[in-house]
Amino acid sequence: MKKQPERPVLITDAARSQDDQLRSRQIRYVTMMSVRAGCLILGGVLISAKVPLLPLWLALCALGMVLLPWMAVLIANDRPPKTKAERAADQAAREDTRRALSQQAPAEPEYITIDSEVVDEPAEARRQGQ
Repeated sequence: MKKQPERPVLITDAARSQDDQLRSRQIRYVTMMSVRAGCLILGGVLISAKVPLLPLWLALCALGMVLLPWMAVLIANDRPPKTKAERAADQAAREDTRRALSQQAPAEPEYITIDSEVVDEPAEARRQGQ
């Protein structure tokens, strides 16, 4: 009797890596698009075989060919839902940021003022300077 290897023990709550998530989404997308191609082939076979209830079967195949690409794209672009711990951490970070911003008093900007006085020289002083 052969002893089966033990499964590794999960020691972290870390999310799956981005590569793993992308790979699983790619597999789901290819699977759904394969089912769509199967609907197309099945529709062609049903037309040539002249089966009973042909309009119903063709309508189901057409529905699959129209809806599956839309659903495949939505599912492939969706990320896994956040866990409760991730949502709680995000909420705590937002609260910390909000609290820090409310405690900071907005600094009043310093305005630069340039004063200039026009000195009107008396007429005699102007004549002496000539």
